[in-house]
Amino acid sequence: MQFYLATSFIFPRSLRLRLFAVCFVATHLPLLCYIGWGAATGRLALAEVVTLTLATVAGTGLALYGIGALLTPIHALADTLNAQPGDSAPLPRVGDVIQNLYAGVQRAAVLTRAQIDDLAVAAHEDPLTGVANRRGFLAGIEALPAGQRKGCVALIDIDFFKQVNDLMGHDEGDRVLAAFADRLASQVRRADLVARWGGEEFAIFFCNSVEEEASWALARIAEQVRREPIGRVNGRIISFSAGLSRWSGGPVEEALAAADGALYDAKQAGRDRVCRAGASLSATCP
Repeated sequence: MQFYLATSFIFPRSLRLRLFAVCFVATHLPLLCYIGWGAATGRLALAEVVTLTLATVAGTGLALYGIGALLTPIHALADTLNAQPGDSAPLPRVGDVIQNLYAGVQRAAVLTRAQIDDLAVAAHEDPLTGVANRRGFLAGIEALPAGQRKGCVALIDIDFFKQVNDLMGHDEGDRVLAAFADRLASQVRRADLVARWGGEEFAIFFCNSVEEEASWALARIAEQVRREPIGRVNGRIISFSAGLSRWSGGPVEEALAAADGALYDAKQAGRDRVCRAGASLSATCP
């Protein structure tokens, strides 16, 4: 490619003429050396020079024809790569064969990169709610710089969610999940991370927050859910229970396990409340 670009000033609109120029110079080097030697020694024979010149010109033409034939499959590949889906014919060429091929390879690389990015997003995003899934949550935690690897983690469970599915159908259950995820995402800071942990469980990472701040944020969300319900089942407002634990930068799994224990205590205490895990991993509920 570097040689191709370096010789682009020679017949820039015609690859065949450029190939002819390169082949002509390359094949005539021996002849030029012979002419120089003959002129220096006085042994130059005009008939021999003319014969050799005609022979090298013919050889150059033959080489050019062979190269053109060898490039024909590349030409066809360039047309294929330049064709858009649904086109009845390939796009007009914007340059010579190599330019078309290079442009086609670049286009294929861009499409492949876009497909890889789409797969990466799909692997880390919950398709129903649009927030991160468990894998995306943990990947987001792992990607944090050292200065932000602390705060609080919360595990949240929608109360009596099974009744929503059983009594109102799975479509309503999906709507409740999506609405709840949207409510959580809209009520936390941009630095925080919301994820669907699985089923009706969600997780939140409160970046650089102490337990009092994170607990207050969850209580504020709970109060808003009571004032502006995302739905009702059996006449009861759909609420949530939450377990909260601080995280000081060690293995996040330990903080998640503590939050899960606090969530269990919140359910046992009657649901619709937030419990915090203490230093001994036993939960304290307000």
